[in-house]
Amino acid sequence: MVKIGNLNLGDFPLLLAPMEDVSDPPFRAVCKENGADVMYTEFISAEGLIRDATKSLKKLDIYDYERPIGIQIFGDKIESMREAASIAEAAKPEILDINYGCPVKKVACKGAGAGILLDLPKMQKMTEEIVKNCTIPVTVKTRLGWDENSIKIVEVAKRLQDVGIQALTIHGRTRKQMYKGVADWSYIADVKNNSDIHIPIFGNGDIDSPEKALEYKNRYGIDGIMIGRAAIGYPWIFNEIKEYLGSSKKLPLPSIAERVNTCKKHLSFSIDWKGDRKGIFEMRRHYTAYFKGITNFKPFRTKLVEALTPNDVFAILEEIKSTLLLEYS
Repeated sequence: MVKIGNLNLGDFPLLLAPMEDVSDPPFRAVCKENGADVMYTEFISAEGLIRDATKSLKKLDIYDYERPIGIQIFGDKIESMREAASIAEAAKPEILDINYGCPVKKVACKGAGAGILLDLPKMQKMTEEIVKNCTIPVTVKTRLGWDENSIKIVEVAKRLQDVGIQALTIHGRTRKQMYKGVADWSYIADVKNNSDIHIPIFGNGDIDSPEKALEYKNRYGIDGIMIGRAAIGYPWIFNEIKEYLGSSKKLPLPSIAERVNTCKKHLSFSIDWKGDRKGIFEMRRHYTAYFKGITNFKPFRTKLVEALTPNDVFAILEEIKSTLLLEYS
């Protein structure tokens, strides 16, 4: 049984990664419904929370159906991060997660996200202050290092464990790699297999199929897997992985009807949470992923991104179902 604090997560939990502009409540809803065990919010700026910035505060919205959930924060100032942690904890998540992995220039080059991997003493001090200030479990998501010449992930894990974090997720790339190349999980295994490490270690990076999930589970011995990009437009991946880990059997691919129905649920949540205009606009980035690999979808995608009202979008989705259903039934 994998535990974060007193939170029981099962034998091999599957975590939904905190992805900016993706891991919002509507997306989390369909992932939870399809087997995700632990959810994380989009990363939230510590400075934004302190300034009561509307966008940052909106990201604190969490719902009972998605628990257990972690709120993730990022920043480069220890005092601001400590204060932001208190604000986030007041939203009553089960977990407070610290982002030490974001590779984006505007974050990392200011010393936040993966940028803090260039200053391990500061990283340790910041984490210690947050842990001392929180009553809920604190976890961290990070990368292997800044670049291939500065990989000290075992030291990072020990430092973070020493100051009280209760789980660590490691993305198997450096900051320099961004999302290119292949994630190197051998370094994640080095952390998991170190005799001094006793907190759960979750692996992240490149898991896009049940087969790969089983292979990496067995090869690297990690406690669970965090899934990010592979879940965009394909929330079924969580249940597919669970079935394959348990029985070595592959679930059938989602039908056209299932794709349309899940997409409609996602859209409904999006509209309810963001309003008609923004909810419709922000769903546009998901349509291609929901219908990836489906021939004859392109004309419908054009219609979907041009539709301006909820009724129009739902009507187009129903048209997709009725038109393509016979081809893929």
